[in-house]
Amino acid sequence: MSTVDLKDSEQWSSYVTGIYTSRRGPKPLGTVSFEEIKEKAREKLKDYPGAFLYAAGSAGMNATEYANRKGLDKYAIVPRMLVNATKRSLETNIFGVTHPSPIFIAPIGVQGIFHGDAELAPASAAGKLGIPFIMSTASSRSIEEVAAANGNGHRWYQLYWPRTNDVTLSILKRVKENGFTALVVTLDTMTIGWRPHDLERAYMPFGHGVGIQVGRSDPVFMARYGREPVHERPDFPYDSEEKDRLFLAGDEKTREAVFFGTEWLKECNSGLYRDWEDLKFLRENWQGPLVLKGIQNVLDAEKALEYGVDGIVVSNHGGRQVDGAIPSIYALENIMKSAKVKGAQASGKLTVLFDSGIRTGPDILKALALGAQAVLLGRPWVYGLIVGGEAGVEQVIRHTLGDLDTTLGLAGCKSLNDVQGKGDAVITKLDFIP
Repeated sequence: MSTVDLKDSEQWSSYVTGIYTSRRGPKPLGTVSFEEIKEKAREKLKDYPGAFLYAAGSAGMNATEYANRKGLDKYAIVPRMLVNATKRSLETNIFGVTHPSPIFIAPIGVQGIFHGDAELAPASAAGKLGIPFIMSTASSRSIEEVAAANGNGHRWYQLYWPRTNDVTLSILKRVKENGFTALVVTLDTMTIGWRPHDLERAYMPFGHGVGIQVGRSDPVFMARYGREPVHERPDFPYDSEEKDRLFLAGDEKTREAVFFGTEWLKECNSGLYRDWEDLKFLRENWQGPLVLKGIQNVLDAEKALEYGVDGIVVSNHGGRQVDGAIPSIYALENIMKSAKVKGAQASGKLTVLFDSGIRTGPDILKALALGAQAVLLGRPWVYGLIVGGEAGVEQVIRHTLGDLDTTLGLAGCKSLNDVQGKGDAVITKLDFIP
């Protein structure tokens, strides 16, 4: 895979000046406000509220999602003055690869319910901008299609751990053959969280064959049923009630989709809880960086070092799994107090990434100051996808990094080296709730 040409921070700062000189607002979304883009996404999917809530909803009473945001708000940036930050850099090095920014595109499943281009749109946008893309096992496009859309971009693969080793090995083989360089194993979704918004509608796209395209295109999984793998694209928009009607009416295509959806759920969301010893199988069969996503406890972060893990993502799944869980930014703060973790990070043995709650440039700066080396961006670009397709995703990436570049300079920093892990030198924790 060829290396993406690095782009200095001018491309991010020029986004801001470009808007002012064009005399037009940001295109195609018309705003850079997260809340306004979210409301536009809600309006876009008003006839399919289940789809919008699949992106916007969280577990239980949304307490964890709310805490993620309030947790970030508890930290405040302490700017320095008279620092020559005229030229700035957002470059960061992860696993020996220098990237133009500290943003990774978070793995989001079932994007076929959000936009007709599904995962291909963000994969393409990320590739064009040199931003690493993480593909979800729950994608509504195949591994091969997503890799093609991403082109020469850097891409990782997120694994919802299959129940059987033969399917796991088949996926790992396909991932490697298609240029995915790191494996991100999600640990916090052995079962789906308690999500009232989905429960009240019995909203489960997988059950209708949407978001199982990795499975349907897998030769080992399909061979169990005497079938050849297929690279299909589910219908958009996805209408859950219409799919139920077609199923009851005996529609052959729908019944087949339901059958394979049910079988794939048994494989990748079986309720089988893994333990630390199970990691040895993945470590033995994956030669690239192995990253654990969903780490929230200091003891788990330290234990990961004992099992040959190369990185962790401090994450609570955006609040979608455990209601009332610790804010992700607090988990990061606690984990980075560990001498074992800090030592492993300093020596290059462990990479620490952050996820859950990132909305703006200042959010990113705060996470980096607490010790993260990069962040995963999720809901903001999903709403951009819903409203504006690939161009909407591109805008969200550009304006988020424009915001980060501006904040970096105004905080008196020239590069991320002035921020990463610097803690109290860059931020302070407030004694009141903003």
